[in-house]
Parts: sequence; structure tokens; C-alpha cells
Amino acid sequence: MNLKSQLEKNIFNTLKEEFQISTEKLEIQVTRKEFEGDYTLVVFPLVREMKMKPEQAAEAIGEALLKRSEIEKFNVVKGFLNLSLKTDVFVDFLQSSPEAFEATDKKLMVEYSSPNTNKPLHLGHIRNNLLGYSVAQILKATGNDVIKTQVINDRGIHICKSMLAWEKFGNNETPASTGLKGDKLVGDYYIAFDKAYKEEIEDLVNQGMSKDEAKKQAPMILEAQKMLRDWEDNDPKVRELWSEMNNWVYEGFDATYERLGVDFDMVQHESETYILGKDLIQQGLERNVFFKKEDGSVWIDLTEEGLDEKIVLRSDGTSVYITQDIGTAVERFEKYEIDGLTYVVGNEQDYHFKVLFLILKQLGYDWSENLHHLSYGMVDLPEGKMKSREGTVVDADDLMDQMVQTAKEIAAEAGKLEGMTQEEKDDLYEIIGLGALKYYILKVDPKKRILFNPKESIDFNGNTGPFIQYAYVRIQSILRKEKPQDIDLSTYDFNEIEKDLLKTLNEYNDTLQKAANELNPSYVANYVYDLVKTFNSFYQNNSILNAETEMQKQARLHLAQRVAYTIQNALNLLGIQTPERM
Repeated sequence: MNLKSQLEKNIFNTLKEEFQISTEKLEIQVTRKEFEGDYTLVVFPLVREMKMKPEQAAEAIGEALLKRSEIEKFNVVKGFLNLSLKTDVFVDFLQSSPEAFEATDKKLMVEYSSPNTNKPLHLGHIRNNLLGYSVAQILKATGNDVIKTQVINDRGIHICKSMLAWEKFGNNETPASTGLKGDKLVGDYYIAFDKAYKEEIEDLVNQGMSKDEAKKQAPMILEAQKMLRDWEDNDPKVRELWSEMNNWVYEGFDATYERLGVDFDMVQHESETYILGKDLIQQGLERNVFFKKEDGSVWIDLTEEGLDEKIVLRSDGTSVYITQDIGTAVERFEKYEIDGLTYVVGNEQDYHFKVLFLILKQLGYDWSENLHHLSYGMVDLPEGKMKSREGTVVDADDLMDQMVQTAKEIAAEAGKLEGMTQEEKDDLYEIIGLGALKYYILKVDPKKRILFNPKESIDFNGNTGPFIQYAYVRIQSILRKEKPQDIDLSTYDFNEIEKDLLKTLNEYNDTLQKAANELNPSYVANYVYDLVKTFNSFYQNNSILNAETEMQKQARLHLAQRVAYTIQNALNLLGIQTPERM
């Protein structure tokens, strides 16, 4: 049962039957605090058809609603009709089961993460993964069939750089022999390559070569380029090393994903997808979507769309990134029969996706209208920008460790963990630390950059994960003392703060739908913060277990239970766990 939807339906029927007005959309808002009422109908859009002044139209609609719906009373402020609902409407809502979304007939795919196998996951990947996973969960919660996927970038010169450095400096060390996670071990060799490469460049420059030429002629880069050619030629030795080192990385990635609480229904690899798309380029050439230049390279002219010319096939016939993206998109829609595809990729790739979507449209794929780029801003730290080659990236595992340690320190200061075993405490630190990290990132609109401050994110006050988790824990503590009973609440008279709480609870599904439509988990995060603030205001001024009457106590227990359910449900969609004690 949805209070707002039910009210909207009744107003629609009233307008049609009493005033012969059919309208596609009504503007209904929660009544502002300074006015009496629960919901407000904006009457201005209706006055032309009703042929009345706004105040007259509002009065007429209010009188008609009194006769036939759940409205107890109304008041008019200019062209705004403020409606007060009858008590039994709130009781029915409180005692009804939370409304589930009906299943849609849509199958949607969300691609996120898609890292390179030459380094561990870092802070930027954390935002990507949290956004992708949460969007997928929200789309699923709103009735869609969802496939979570990633394309691991497991080939290319950057992979060969790590492989070459390991061959030269590794002394056959492995994750098992070093005790290092595989992705960290391989990442260390990527940094080692860069260090050796820079030293070679400096030596060549000292011998009189220009820096640009030295970058091209340094032995390390020439050997890496040869290794890439050998990989493409299926050299057994190179392929064996490539497979072994990539497997080290995959094991490392999987451990990070598991701790971060994200997963995938399907994983693809660029070593398999990079061959896709060439046949589509040929078809596009035959239909004059693309054109060939004198050197044999193939391009598309997008100047009429306000972009420029874009290469889709090199002169030697090899593909570029957009070639395989074209092929992968077509394969996904044909093979998995999906209805929409969302790419979760940083905003530095905005141009790439504009081009990709336009190309697919010009190739005649109607489903190109259902492609979305969830473009998000970078995550900055007080120390400045991260650089992979120089080893100044904030490692995802290290950041999670830091968050858990910070949670431990703050929880120790609060001193509320008496009676818990060390294992229970460690689990709690993990839940609080990672909850703080996830909430801090997901509460921000994806389009905005984030300046991430670990200490600030774990504050138990304000718009933080622990603040919300603590409200859930507080309610669970109450419910452990006494569970709500099934009694008749039909005559219960809710006070204003209780009504505010019920109206906030009623907004949950609308918030989920908006978050799904706009691919924006921050709506859910900020909704649950508002819910907790409203609950805290209620809790501070209204006793639950020591209420004045048994009916009042039961109503408030039911209310607290519904709030706890909604907090847990919302946090779950953000990938955040709810502890039972804090």
C-alpha cells in the first residue's frame, strides 16, 4: 500500500467523475511543515479546464474529496490544496506488508569494474564497483532481471611490461613464495618496469639522444613491444607466462571483490573480445557508415553530430578500443537478449561513449537508445592525484584495512563493546569500517568528484554510514526487549512526528524508482539518512517501551520495526551490512 499512490488514484477518479477532467499527471507533494496537512495537490495546472480561479478550484476539489475518499479535512493556500488523511489510512499503511515492485519484462546488463591485470584495484575502482553493484541491486529491486558483468583488460603493452619486469627481476617468485596477493605482486613489477625504463631513458639522453627518441629506443620498451607481438603470434612461452601471471591477479581481484561485497554474474576478458567488431566495420563500410583513408585505415565522420572523425580500424587491420566495444555490445544484445546496457565508467571516457553510441545508432541498431554511460567523477585524496606507474595509488585493500582500523579506534573510544568476543568485535569493525567507506562514496551524486576523508566518513554523527547503522542497532535493542503484537490500532491517533515518519517511510519505493530511472544510488543513501533523522527526532521526544497506553506502545513498536526494515533494505541495496550491536 502506498499512501501517495492511493491518494493520487482517488484524486484522478474525483476529477474525472465530478469535473469531467482527465489528466495524465498530478503534482502531489508532502505538505510543507509550516502548513497543516499531510499531502498537497498543486491545483494551478487544472484551473484552465475547471474554468475557475486557483483558490476556487482547490476548494471545489477539496469538498469533492471529502465526500468520497480518505480525506479527513483540507485547507487552501492560494493554488495549493493541503489534504489531511484519516487516521485509519495511516494505520492501514503501517500494518500492511512493505510493497514489492511488480516484475518488469526487462533484462538489463550493468558493466562495472573492468580493471587491467597489471596492478591491484585502487580507490577509483572502489567507487566504480560500489556504483555498479548498487545500481544493479536497485534495478533488480525495482523488478528488472539484471546481469552484472565486467570485461577484464588482460592483454596489451601494459600487461607485457609487468611480465617483462618479472622475467628480468623476479627470480621466479610467486604469490605463494612471497606471501603477497597476486595482484600486488604483479603491480610491483609494473612499477619496477617503469623505474628501469626511466633509468634507460636517462642514460640514452646523457649519451646525446633526444628524450622523445630515447623513449622509443630504450631497450625495455622495445622488449615489451616484442613480447606483445609474440603474444599476438601465440608464442607458447609468452602465453604460458601471461596465463600464469593473470591467474595470480584474478585470485587477488576475487579476494578484494569478496571483501568489498561485490560480485558478477558473468566475466569476459579482452583477450577474447578484442577480435569482435571487425566484421561489423566491414558491413558499415559497405553501407557507407564508415570510410577508408589512403593508408587503409577506416574512420567515421561524426562532425554533423558536433564531434569529429574517429578511427575504427588501423591501417594494418588491427582494431582499436571502440572496435571491440562495438562488437561486444552487439554480441551482448544478440546473445543474451538484453533490453538495456549500462556502462559504469569514469567521466574521462565521456567522449568515447558518445562516439560508441552514435556509431551503433548509425549502424542501425534500435537498441542503441537503451545504452547508458553512468559517468562518475574521480575520487581525490587530500594528498593529491594518484599515479599507477609511480606507485602512488591508494590500494583498495590498504584503504579497507585503514577503514577497519579507524572503526576499531573509534569504537574503542566509545567503549560500548563490553561482553563481545574478539571475533564479534572484529566482525563489527569490518561492518562499520566498510559501511562507512561505501556510504561516504555512494551518498554523493555520481557526477561529482569526491574528496575522500577516511576519518570523517566514520564519524558516528552526521550523514555517515555508522550514524545510520547505529539507528538500526538502537531499534534492534528495543525490539529485543519487546516485539510488537498484532492488536487493533484502528482508533489510534498518530501525532505529527509519527505521521512524518510514516510519510517518510511511504516515500521509499518512489525513491527506489527514481534511483533506478536515473542510475543514481545517492537518492537511496540520502533517503535513508533523512529517515534516520526523522526517526531520531521521534525517538528523542516519544517513549516507546514506556508509552502512556498499551495501544500507543504497540503502534510505536510497529513503527520502529518498519523503520528498521527499511533501513536494512536500503543499506543492503548500497552493499552495506547492518550490525545487531554497536
